[in-house]
Amino acid sequence: MTDRIDREALSAARESARQRYEEFASSGLKLDITRGKPCSAQLDLSEDMLVALEPGDHIAEEGDTRNYGGAPKGLKALREIFAPLVDVPVDQLVARDNSSLSLMHFCLVSSFFHTLPGGEKPWAGEKVRFLAPAPGYDRHFALCEELGIELIQVGMTPEGPNMDEVEAFVAADPTIKGIWCVPKYNNPMGMTFGDEVVERLASMTTAAPDFRVYWDNAYAVHDLTAEPDELASILDACARAGNPDRAFVFASTSKVTFAGGGVSFFGSSLANVEWFLARDAMRSIGPDKVNQLRHVRFFGDSDGVRAHMQRHREILEPKFESVAKALATDLGALGIAEWSEPNGGYFVSLDVVPGTAKRVVQLAKEAGVALTPAGATFPGGADLADRNIRIAPSFPTTEELEQALDVLTTCVVLAAGEKILDE
Repeated sequence: MTDRIDREALSAARESARQRYEEFASSGLKLDITRGKPCSAQLDLSEDMLVALEPGDHIAEEGDTRNYGGAPKGLKALREIFAPLVDVPVDQLVARDNSSLSLMHFCLVSSFFHTLPGGEKPWAGEKVRFLAPAPGYDRHFALCEELGIELIQVGMTPEGPNMDEVEAFVAADPTIKGIWCVPKYNNPMGMTFGDEVVERLASMTTAAPDFRVYWDNAYAVHDLTAEPDELASILDACARAGNPDRAFVFASTSKVTFAGGGVSFFGSSLANVEWFLARDAMRSIGPDKVNQLRHVRFFGDSDGVRAHMQRHREILEPKFESVAKALATDLGALGIAEWSEPNGGYFVSLDVVPGTAKRVVQLAKEAGVALTPAGATFPGGADLADRNIRIAPSFPTTEELEQALDVLTTCVVLAAGEKILDE
């Protein structure tokens, strides 16, 4: 990046940035673009779901949804709606309560005490490692840190994880039990995994017989363009490669309906589903079937979900356009930053001059704008290059977002000037 920086242009830009920054710092701003939460307008799209069930409307194919039992995999009608959207056959899809993150935690914990299909023994008492493609999702990394699972960082490419690194690690080390993947509209980089990456993940040789791909397809239906990205089926690829049990697929409606009142999904091979259900039966008598029926009534079918997500797109697309415009206008000619322009998802990944990301975040905070901490997208919060910042455009209003972007780009210029012109 630094070999194409226009020092003269940067020097001029810094002078005007200093003046703007003083104005921001004295204006009492309190803006927050730290997390990818739905905004109020998006939540309003699902308001009718609160009255989707009338008194007496509680019977599904499985029986009375108000009572225990009857639907060990969750309501079939709900699974039929979402199966094509998350690319998992209906009989291999399990519907649960609102949080897919809780399902990931549950699968990790259960693996320490119950042998996975294809495995030799539980993980308890053994060293366990996971591959962490980075930049990546901070909560994936936090789950592993909470459970004492060591993270091994691997790089990212425009097509997904660096598969040469991945294949070398998993072939040589039986303690590596899994890899984290956000395969569509990746958090935070925004790309969708290429077909070759999917095939290699499915077919690669692993020293651990119970190796799992944790396929967090959180943004499966979160498109921002008329021509959405296409993601190859990981379950089909694993089946073709003779490794049908390799992938655990996770998804949810947390950013589709209500974050605290959605439904989550687990999909995998029939053997893995049987393993999951046996463990889950000890945790809970069953999911919230009334809420699942509420989703069925609200959406009706898969096309109902697609239409609903089009309305989400109409709210989000202008915000992402604002980010792209601000970054291009304020930083593009200076050569001091690179950024993603995703076709979907919830984040924009910004790379600034190496060694300045923490300084950018600090400057922004002092001017009244909260950003995701620099390094949060790396295991342990340690971005050794100190260059990556995750931008979350969804929650603020467009006006608030544009104000925050003004501050952000000003801080990027100031930090770059300190690094390049003053050192």
